[in-house]
Amino acid sequence: MTETTIDITESAALRVAAIAKRQGKPAILRLSVDGGGCAGFQYIFGLADSVEGDDTIAERGGVQLVVDATSLDLVRGARVDFVESLGGAAFKVENPNAASGCGCGSSFSV
Repeated sequence: MTETTIDITESAALRVAAIAKRQGKPAILRLSVDGGGCAGFQYIFGLADSVEGDDTIAERGGVQLVVDATSLDLVRGARVDFVESLGGAAFKVENPNAASGCGCGSSFSV
């Protein structure tokens, strides 16, 4: 993987592995971008059953982060992390392409 694609942190990979094991699914986290949210675009996370032909893949510790070709244009160079705080726990996208984001961190604009 190069710095111009995507990355997943160890913390996020460990969380995906735990969720996938509990649900009996492969450890594949799909990140996609959809129009909407309070800032224009929103991040969508979900466990995937398989990798699609046009997916870009980042791998860490046996966990795969996959992004489709359309979404990749909006998240190229991004890093997916899993953070826990007093406010809760969530996957967080550190996206160098985002010009601004909302307070909750689940949507962004370019």
